Amino acid sequence: MSDLFSLDGQVALVTGSSRGLGFAMAEALAAHGALVALNGRDPAALAGKVAALRAQGSRAEAAPFDVTDGTAAAAAMRTLAQRHGRLDVLVNNAGIQHRVPLTEWADADWERVVGANLSACFRLAREAACVMMAQGHGRIINTGSVVAILARPTVHAYVAAKAGLHGLTRSMAAELGRHGVTVNAIAPGYFATEMNEALLADAKFTAWVEQRTPLGRWAKPEEIGGAVVFLASRAGAYVNGHVLAVDGGLSVTL
Repeated sequence: MSDLFSLDGQVALVTGSSRGLGFAMAEALAAHGALVALNGRDPAALAGKVAALRAQGSRAEAAPFDVTDGTAAAAAMRTLAQRHGRLDVLVNNAGIQHRVPLTEWADADWERVVGANLSACFRLAREAACVMMAQGHGRIINTGSVVAILARPTVHAYVAAKAGLHGLTRSMAAELGRHGVTVNAIAPGYFATEMNEALLADAKFTAWVEQRTPLGRWAKPEEIGGAVVFLASRAGAYVNGHVLAVDGGLSVTL
């Protein structure tokens, strides 16, 4: 049964993986045998994370590029696939947040958040699909969000982008499935990561999360690992177009 979760011989790219959920997912994929390319904009930060994975006996390398730079992202994807002769898993995880009341939103902020959280994912998936369809196998996994299921105030572009990403997941799944490529999304709930530092520092909000979530606590970053390995491996081979909530039951309770 354990072989169902093996990723031996596979190559995976995880965007936004120098910290937080991205690194946790990269670590889980690497622990199950994949060669993982860690992506981010800071080469020094990536180098440290690559070294940490290699110290664990995992195979890892750095893929520094800005996901919002379409030309650079496409070139990096092609280089990665050519160097290893394949690309099996793309995890579209990189994203940004912006929190202000609706009337204070500037067009530039809207475009910046949607560009990073949705448009960049579309472009990377398009590039990955070219490689994956040619080899007859692939897994595209998008990091959505529970806020695309149950919205929050002030994060309008983030909610819209993640809801769009859930829809994009389904449309790509409908098209790519016959080519041996599955497309799914993970919708995390409240995880104790760097992106949520401001929320974690808010005692009232933290208490609300603990009261609102049936499991009664924030999630630990490593608790995302099982979901991404499942969707990337043979264990999830017949799962396609699904949005998997990893939220401690938040989205199924009132």
